[in-house]
Amino acid sequence: MDVYMPHKLAFKVTHASGQDEVHRASELNYHSPLTKGWQSARYCLYPQDIVVQLEKRSRLRKIQVLSHQYLIATRIEFFVGDVPDGMPVDLDNARYTRLGYVSLSDNEKTGFKARELKSVQVDAVGVFLKLNIHKNHINKYNMYNQVGLVAVNVIGDKVQKGLDALDELDLFSERKKVLDDPSLEGLYDRPDYISPLDDLAFDMYQDPEIAQIIRKLEKKKQEAVLQERYEYAKKLKHTIQELQKVGEKLGKYEVEKRQAVENEDYDKAKLKKAQMDEYRLQIYRDLNVHDLMETTGSRHPQKIDLESIRHPASSPPLFDLPRTPPSPPPRTPYDERVLPAVKSSREPATTDNADNSPRTPYDERPLPVGKKIVSVVEEEVEPPPPESAGGGITGEPEPLSEKDLREASAAIDIFGEPLVSKAYSKTWSYREDALLAVYKQMQELPTSGKQEAKDMLRASLHLMKRAIDDKVYAVFKAGLMLLKMILTEYIPKHKLPKSDTTFTLEKTLPNLLHKSGDTAVRNRDDAKNFILECASMSEVKPTMVVPHECVKPWKGNPAPRLAQSRGEIVETLYEQLGIKDSKSGLTVDNMMNFCVVALNHTSADVRVVAERIVKGSQG
Repeated sequence: MDVYMPHKLAFKVTHASGQDEVHRASELNYHSPLTKGWQSARYCLYPQDIVVQLEKRSRLRKIQVLSHQYLIATRIEFFVGDVPDGMPVDLDNARYTRLGYVSLSDNEKTGFKARELKSVQVDAVGVFLKLNIHKNHINKYNMYNQVGLVAVNVIGDKVQKGLDALDELDLFSERKKVLDDPSLEGLYDRPDYISPLDDLAFDMYQDPEIAQIIRKLEKKKQEAVLQERYEYAKKLKHTIQELQKVGEKLGKYEVEKRQAVENEDYDKAKLKKAQMDEYRLQIYRDLNVHDLMETTGSRHPQKIDLESIRHPASSPPLFDLPRTPPSPPPRTPYDERVLPAVKSSREPATTDNADNSPRTPYDERPLPVGKKIVSVVEEEVEPPPPESAGGGITGEPEPLSEKDLREASAAIDIFGEPLVSKAYSKTWSYREDALLAVYKQMQELPTSGKQEAKDMLRASLHLMKRAIDDKVYAVFKAGLMLLKMILTEYIPKHKLPKSDTTFTLEKTLPNLLHKSGDTAVRNRDDAKNFILECASMSEVKPTMVVPHECVKPWKGNPAPRLAQSRGEIVETLYEQLGIKDSKSGLTVDNMMNFCVVALNHTSADVRVVAERIVKGSQG
């Protein structure tokens, strides 16, 4: 007999008593942020049945269901189905045993903004799992008396034979492994342990590619522990934690991109795609994912291609939006947060009645609800800054203070107070959305009025500078994309004079130079690369503003990271442009004045860069 530890079991839906044309039962076969889930037919009869078939006969340990946010069933009953030995495995031969039920909240307290995740502990063997879904809770958004499940998850052990003597064999086989190799102690003394990576909340909120990488790294971490490579295991643990935050964010971006496609807002979809691609690659570099997978190491030579785990073709259809019912209230980040499962009004009965609690009849036994689970979408890879920490997205951003109203008056005159309120919000996703809205307005501005174009440009600069200084990477990147669009598309399109290009750079370059000394590597690198990219833009290069600003000697003794980045920018500019005339900024005198100051810096790394510049200019 093969024995397995509890893990996520693959299944497929083999029967549904009814389904909506768009939200079919087959949607339950997939788990991802884009999963639409199953919905019953309009005005259906209750109860509704869904039957899933497992890959193999298994011992079920945990069942999870994620309910729709307003198409909510009052109760779900669970049955496990098995097939007698010697008979074909099909629905007609299945014999079902009732496990119990769970009750679902009407969700009124959350304003129908969230989805309820129920996790129940079971212990049963079978091939089929049947869900008997009772009538819906009534609310104003559920116009057709439907019920809906976004996802179903089954966790258990695959077994080949009956349950007889299973516990004894499990215990013996695991104990024997520990006796043979004492280093395994701790890995096999928790036979009922279920990995968080098998939890439904993981796949429903994780970018699929990141989820696959996390699973690969988790496996390598377990191998590293067995090999006593503890430093390597520590690095893997940290990387897994960071990737989980990244995956949740990319999952949110994917939903927003698909929503933009559904709304035919292709500019926003294009921006989201570019943002996702850049963010993904930058994270892989920052966290050294390839190295941690030991794709190039000599100790465990192997080839793992990250591209091979992408499955774009198998992605579910586009994210669903309610069609006929009234628009639901604003949702929490990327459609919902998984709220704690609401405890049943009746206490679950225990099998041995050890606590002497009243035993309910078996046919009315509520299943024991597992640990409450709350899945929170992290805001960035590093710990969120104070101003971005806090709860989820609410209906509207907080109002502007008197100080903010005065400071942003020019932007409010052009873009309106609601948009600027988002740009000032403590919630990072509002700040990001505000920049995307500015991007779209500026791209769509007609070319008829040059003065209007100049006014909009100047109004955008204040919001752009705030974005460059923002501690949240997504907001910073949105600011860079807006600035790039202005320099390469907006100014040429509206035929604005060179003075507007100069003005834009003079306002934003100091912020970019300061960002080049950021503590986060990706912020620092992106700022440096953008400055160098600006210097070679066809609209920017003739102004020579970038080399003029970069070669200015600093005052005092700036932080080593900032001083080193500035030196590296000057060094690269010199390699690209060489020594020019007095109008270029990169004259011998300007370069030497900069290097003299850099050579006096307290950091050796800064002085090394200055020495390279001096030697290069002499050559």
